[in-house]
Amino acid sequence: MYSLLRPLFFQLDAETAHHAGLNALFIAHKLHLTGLVATQTTGKPARVMGLDFPNQVGLAAGLDKNGAYIDALAALGFGFIEIGTVTPRPQPGNPMPRLFRIPAAQAIINRMGFNNDGVEQLIRNVEAAHYRGILGINIGKNFDTPIERAAEDYLTCLTAVYPHASYVTVNISSPNTKNLRDLQSADALSALLSQLKAQQQRLSDIHGRYVPIALKIAPDLDDSQINDIAHLLKQHQFDGVIATNTTLSRRDVGNLRYGNEAGGLSGEPVRIASTRVIEKLSTQLNGEVPIIGVGGISTAAHARDKINAGASLVQLYTGLIYRGPTLISECINTLACA
Repeated sequence: MYSLLRPLFFQLDAETAHHAGLNALFIAHKLHLTGLVATQTTGKPARVMGLDFPNQVGLAAGLDKNGAYIDALAALGFGFIEIGTVTPRPQPGNPMPRLFRIPAAQAIINRMGFNNDGVEQLIRNVEAAHYRGILGINIGKNFDTPIERAAEDYLTCLTAVYPHASYVTVNISSPNTKNLRDLQSADALSALLSQLKAQQQRLSDIHGRYVPIALKIAPDLDDSQINDIAHLLKQHQFDGVIATNTTLSRRDVGNLRYGNEAGGLSGEPVRIASTRVIEKLSTQLNGEVPIIGVGGISTAAHARDKINAGASLVQLYTGLIYRGPTLISECINTLACA
């Protein structure tokens, strides 16, 4: 069914198609027609970050920024859903157009800029959802919060979403918020992780429940930076790391239409770089901090490569745009046999 619908969506500009696709999925779910686009399958359970995942294939953050489509997305068979990125206050994001498909490279460039309705609205949406599976909530900072005060925004979001999340992801790697990636430097990252872990402990005591925190990092890191991040993750006893976000590289798309648009590049062009970061992290972390692999997965073999490189779980996003929900069941079945 998706193969029939995709040409229609691709006639629309990318952001319009994004919303149209989600709304169509929402309606299909309400009418109990999700089975027309998704195949339910039983995967291999995995225990990661102290949580029991029914299968190893999840939805990456960014598709459902406000948590408005949780139930419909969960009906596609994901083992877990990650929503966001959410910021303390609502913000419109960057000016349009800000989302571009590059079909020849199976890629997307986005410079959305953390457009979202704010953390209070996200929480209302989560409370209204019927989904009771594993829900990750991805948090960021508002665009106008100075980078030296970024921790305040992360702590505000962490405190707000803590009672509603299975795990929380700290996004310091989007290229579309000015200076955000500066937080990946060793000194800045150590200070941020320390504050987050202290707040996690306070919230655990208040709510009587420990919610793991994962860090989402960029693919554009050299070996020294990866080593520093791995060291700090272990030092601060972080619960997980998501590798990776989008890339700034244009090596594989610079000669294609939209290939030089500003923003983060996702899809096939980031796949190898993402897997390289996973391999380097895995060596440095030595099993002490689990890795969630994301970036360029458009076949089941790509998902298996991420697991073989050291990831415990994988997430999908851009591959879904090009392949549709069939990709989910393919990945689940292949990883179940691995």
